[in-house]
Amino acid sequence: MDLAGIIAVQIGYTVASLALISAGLAVIFGMMRVINLAHGEFLMLGAYAVVVSTKAGINFWVSMLVIAPLFVGIVGVIVERFIVRFLYGRMMDTLIATWGLSLLFIGVITTIFGNATESVVSPLGSFEIGEFVESQYRLFIIFLGVLVIGVIFVVLRYSRAGLIARGTMQNADMAAALGISPQHVYTVTFGVGAALTGLAGAALAPVTGLLPTMGAAFIAKAFITVIGGGEAIVTGTSSASAIFGTVNQVTTFLSTPVMGDVALLIAAVILLRLLPQGITGRFFRRWL
Repeated sequence: MDLAGIIAVQIGYTVASLALISAGLAVIFGMMRVINLAHGEFLMLGAYAVVVSTKAGINFWVSMLVIAPLFVGIVGVIVERFIVRFLYGRMMDTLIATWGLSLLFIGVITTIFGNATESVVSPLGSFEIGEFVESQYRLFIIFLGVLVIGVIFVVLRYSRAGLIARGTMQNADMAAALGISPQHVYTVTFGVGAALTGLAGAALAPVTGLLPTMGAAFIAKAFITVIGGGEAIVTGTSSASAIFGTVNQVTTFLSTPVMGDVALLIAAVILLRLLPQGITGRFFRRWL
């Protein structure tokens, strides 16, 4: 029973982590159809924002929940305004531009911080389940993942801003005819997606080593999760995170973390072979 409890916590943590790192990409790619290859570097910027803020004496929770998403959100707005805005509808050009942007971010952070691994001390202690010890911060990640997905659903489903964003993505010309500026909506939506990504990077900073190249470890998992989830942003991301996270953690428990990542990839290939349009392309079609 103790072992089952600790495995459940670890699975929940992996699922929540996948949901967190994929939420911003689900907004940018799922809604805007922008292939952002700098997604991993947005995560990295969020993590380094926490490092710089905490070293400056700012409380960790303020750094993680306010400063990191705000900083990366502003970076996202600038990127959309001066780069992505001119490339809508040109998928390959957007792909190349964001790839170049990722290299720029890596170069800038390497120049400033070097290649040394940075770290942030976990602000929470540990708890015991029988003879097993686990970090309380993993429980916080589970809570944060559920909270982020829940907030995205409520905003898109029930708020006026969410309705405007969804309507503009579906028919920009109609939105413009109703007096809404599609360019403004695009900018805000891209910025929100970047802010969510920055929040994810900041939240995972205490449990991962920080390097300028750390984004490469997350971007593939994020794209796999979003594509595997299908068109429905919230339902798709949640479902894919649950499936891939469970496969990853169970395989990791039975073998090694490397085999866990391999199992995740194999599960994604099988899922997309059976469901080419993702989970919500076959199920939950009318869900958000």
